[in-house]
Amino acid sequence: MRAVPAPKVWVTGLTVGATAVVVALAVQADKGAKPTAGPPGSSATATATATPKATESARPTRVPDGSGTGRRIVYSLGQKRVWLVDASEATRRTFTVWPGTVAPDPGSYQVGTRTEATTGSDGVKIEHVVYFAAKSGVNVAFSNAVDGSSPPPPEADAQTGGVRMKTGDGSALWAFATAGTTVTVVE
Repeated sequence: MRAVPAPKVWVTGLTVGATAVVVALAVQADKGAKPTAGPPGSSATATATATPKATESARPTRVPDGSGTGRRIVYSLGQKRVWLVDASEATRRTFTVWPGTVAPDPGSYQVGTRTEATTGSDGVKIEHVVYFAAKSGVNVAFSNAVDGSSPPPPEADAQTGGVRMKTGDGSALWAFATAGTTVTVVE
């Protein structure tokens, strides 16, 4: 009588189990949920029922209709959100922003000047400044505060064209927004 080797079945079971865990974590990450458990022996306490931050739970994943085609940056004035879209129409990143008091008109623009770092019109040190429009004599540009803070409330009658974002988002936009990149502004 010949014995069937057990390791093959055991390895197949491990592979199926590992694949299921990876898929479950990917689904949770896509939904913005925290994993329900960490590696063996860890003391992770997050649960799938934990309430995500409001900005993440309402996070749209679809680029707005009428935002053009091809590689571009899409800026929604109403949603206060930016999408980085590659040539294959895949969204590489999307994030919320804090717009200034001067908004560009909806339409298509191109990235012009880029400045590594400067001081914003509100006196805050900013970096990754990507200029793409002007309105009423005010330049409109994406940027992030060097210290990672959100912009202070504008002074009365101040005209600011900075569209601020978190530091990581600013770095991603800076890498994506080379000179000539299309920026589509939608309502």
